[in-house]
Amino acid sequence: MKQHQTGWWHWLKGFMFRHIPAMISCREFENFVIDYLDGELNSRQQQRFESHLRMCRECREYLQAYKRSIDIDRAVCTMDDEAVPENVPEELIRAILEARKND
Repeated sequence: MKQHQTGWWHWLKGFMFRHIPAMISCREFENFVIDYLDGELNSRQQQRFESHLRMCRECREYLQAYKRSIDIDRAVCTMDDEAVPENVPEELIRAILEARKND
């Protein structure tokens, strides 16, 4: 997408999220991710969350990356060192294990 088209789309998306009732911003979207994945949003919140998800490519990508991080976390915490896939960065494994120690 050309730069001026990208800028126009971001402006339009921001305008819609600020002025259309029942739309949430990207920041609000981030605040709801955990509750959404845990199934803890009420029906109105879930509808608003999913409406934003349909409109915002960046937040769809964010949600996919978040889900992938959860999967990696589970894999690291339930497998021995030899079972962790080789494509998982060592720094990520160390960070997850260190965070688990602090919980």
